[in-house]
Amino acid sequence: MLPQVLLVLTAFAQPACSPSTGTAAPDEPEGPSSASDGECAVPRSGWIWCDDFEEDRLGSYFEMKDQNGSLARADDVGLDESVGMRVRWSPGQVDAGALHLAVGRSPDGPDGYRRSVGAHDRDFQALYWRLYLRNQEGWVGGGGKKLSRATVFYTPEHWGQAMTAHVWSGGPGDEHLMLDPASGTDEAGNVLAQGYNDNRRWLGQQPSQTPIFAPDRVGSWYCVEAFVRMNDPGLSNGEFRLWIDGGLEAERTGLNWVGSYSGYGVNAVFVENYWNAGSPVAQERYLDNFVVSTERIGCTA
Repeated sequence: MLPQVLLVLTAFAQPACSPSTGTAAPDEPEGPSSASDGECAVPRSGWIWCDDFEEDRLGSYFEMKDQNGSLARADDVGLDESVGMRVRWSPGQVDAGALHLAVGRSPDGPDGYRRSVGAHDRDFQALYWRLYLRNQEGWVGGGGKKLSRATVFYTPEHWGQAMTAHVWSGGPGDEHLMLDPASGTDEAGNVLAQGYNDNRRWLGQQPSQTPIFAPDRVGSWYCVEAFVRMNDPGLSNGEFRLWIDGGLEAERTGLNWVGSYSGYGVNAVFVENYWNAGSPVAQERYLDNFVVSTERIGCTA
């Protein structure tokens, strides 16, 4: 386990619209983000966390699982040959590492294991997160399953989750990312999930439109942004959206994420490299410019 280091990059903005409105997420932000090789030097309104990997911020994640070097910060692998994260699988390898980030109020408390990088007393009802993804040229096997998720941890023991917003690919060979929302409560809001990935109530998958893992599309960078809005207590007005390169690719609305549960907000965002079936060959993918925000993030110029 790495040392727990607190890093707050910018002041917090209010969510772009009230959780009770049920309105669509706002359009693409005006103007591009900062240059891809130094985006975090000039964080924008609403940003809770930014890691462009130009500086070593890995100690601020409450967990950085490198899996014996499978996940590593490296020169020349990021956007415009900047510093980025290299993910390396060997044949048959399942777990190639993860970055686990805590935001907002944590059930562990401000000084606990899942120590937040910002807004320690705030329960986020709506949150955006974005990262850049590139699979090496000649990549095979589809999406490699897990990419990221946002979740609500509600207990300090056993990592019980009230909900999870998964952004990942489907089964072996699936060439699309998809939304896969899951609840850890019953429809009334009684928490059923006592541990991690436990007793989930699946709310229905929605695939993206663009097959970014198809053989003729790998090798390019993709800007992947997701948005989750919790439902208001007792209502089915939750939302979950996915953009690729700024275009809306998938959405689920009218979701009953957690019934009337209101104990915690979204308080963790994970970047993952877990291939359930194992990689068929030795290959790499690359990650860069990971941002978590209360407002639309958009893509760099």
